[in-house]
Amino acid sequence: MNRPPEQALVWFRRDLRADDHAALYHALRGARRVWCVFVLDRDILDPLPRADRRVEFIRDSLVGLAAQLRALAASHGIDGGGLIVRHGRASDEIPALAQRLAVQAVYCNHDDDPAALARDARVRGRLADLGIALHTSKDHVIFERDELLTAAGGPYGVFTPYRSAWLKKIDPFYLKAYPVAHHAAALAPLPAELAAPVPALADIGFRPTNLHALKLPSGSAGAAELLGDFLAERIGRYHETRDFPAVKGPSYLSTHLRFGTVSIRQVAREAWQRAHAGPDHRGAAVWLSELVWRDFYHQILHHHPHVVGHAFRPAYDRIRWEHGRQADEHFAAWAQGRTGYPLVDAAMHQINETGYMHNRLRMVTASFLVKDLGIDWRRGEACFAEKLNDFDLAANNGGWQWAASTGCDAQPWFRVFNPVTQSQKFDPTGKFIRRYLPALARLPDKLIHAPWLARPADLAAAGVRLGVDYPAPIVDHAAARARTLQRYAVVKDAR
Repeated sequence: MNRPPEQALVWFRRDLRADDHAALYHALRGARRVWCVFVLDRDILDPLPRADRRVEFIRDSLVGLAAQLRALAASHGIDGGGLIVRHGRASDEIPALAQRLAVQAVYCNHDDDPAALARDARVRGRLADLGIALHTSKDHVIFERDELLTAAGGPYGVFTPYRSAWLKKIDPFYLKAYPVAHHAAALAPLPAELAAPVPALADIGFRPTNLHALKLPSGSAGAAELLGDFLAERIGRYHETRDFPAVKGPSYLSTHLRFGTVSIRQVAREAWQRAHAGPDHRGAAVWLSELVWRDFYHQILHHHPHVVGHAFRPAYDRIRWEHGRQADEHFAAWAQGRTGYPLVDAAMHQINETGYMHNRLRMVTASFLVKDLGIDWRRGEACFAEKLNDFDLAANNGGWQWAASTGCDAQPWFRVFNPVTQSQKFDPTGKFIRRYLPALARLPDKLIHAPWLARPADLAAAGVRLGVDYPAPIVDHAAARARTLQRYAVVKDAR
């Protein structure tokens, strides 16, 4: 029989909170002395631009996490608790620190990204060479890996039956919080030589961004603020407002869910309870469904890792995308928000300026790149991966393959979003467009969605010179749609 470890190390990754934390709970229950560490992993950080909002968000959240751990330890009469922060390669730092602290086990939560799995395999092997165990736990989703399978024993590839199975299986057990605080007496004081403050951005080679000017508070405190505001003010109308980018409708918790500054169990519990009772039930049910999508994409990544770099449906890799100088120019115009389609351009300005993009606009911009410009969805996926504060491989890949019709349960290949009608429907007064494209601010509501259709006199009255103040469309949507139908003809029978 395996003996419980006398001393243990908890390795934080995408779970930057001290409450309702699976790995921390199991370590505290299993060991007499527990230390906590986060590695600013150079394998992840070194390729990033030197000003990256996500790095700043993580760094600020680590300050909050360190304070949480100190307070937890102090509540049990332990001085000097906190968080060890290392800057290096996790595959080197974790084994070295585990050996330095003479622990018998390292605890962490699952991360099913392929690169993370490879990293964890390296760490597990190096720890094993030292006689140290690596224990991992589910924490980032409600149901993972093989927990939800079809009647035939395989993974789901269509969302609706997956959601039905998810809702049938969910109960209070799966939503119950881990009572970390009850066991925090096992937290150990930090050794003096490891008790340094969280490094400043400059210490790890990064520069500040505009993160603090944005309405994105960091850490568990920031997540609690956003969740409280959403539950108090907006969840009841979520189903009515979530598609309108000019309306404060979403929870804005996606970055916090990505980095685990809020527990998915807490969030899903709030949604599930409200979906079954009370005045907020309709909005809560739709919000819960969005959380189920998150689980769905993570199990797709686990069972079908080939989606990283390839279509979920292999036949769709036969599509011939546009290449060459014009394709590169079109991609640049899309990425910089100068396609001549206001809603698309405003959305790209939003992501470039803030690192956030409204979910409806993610669908519209992705559809435009793939089906109006004929550009490979992987180029758009990589662009979003660099820019999104809430970038999550499973969700980003799933969303792009949905828009490109190459993924599981994707929109039909012959469905092509019309960027003008999407604009008229979801930003009818042009409020969102005016916020990010001030050059069009004086156009009347009915003209702002397609300025090229306006009369010269109307453009002049609004101070808009097409091709000067704002570009003319780089493609004609009707003609682009016809080309898309031809392009996808090679796989029209693959479904």
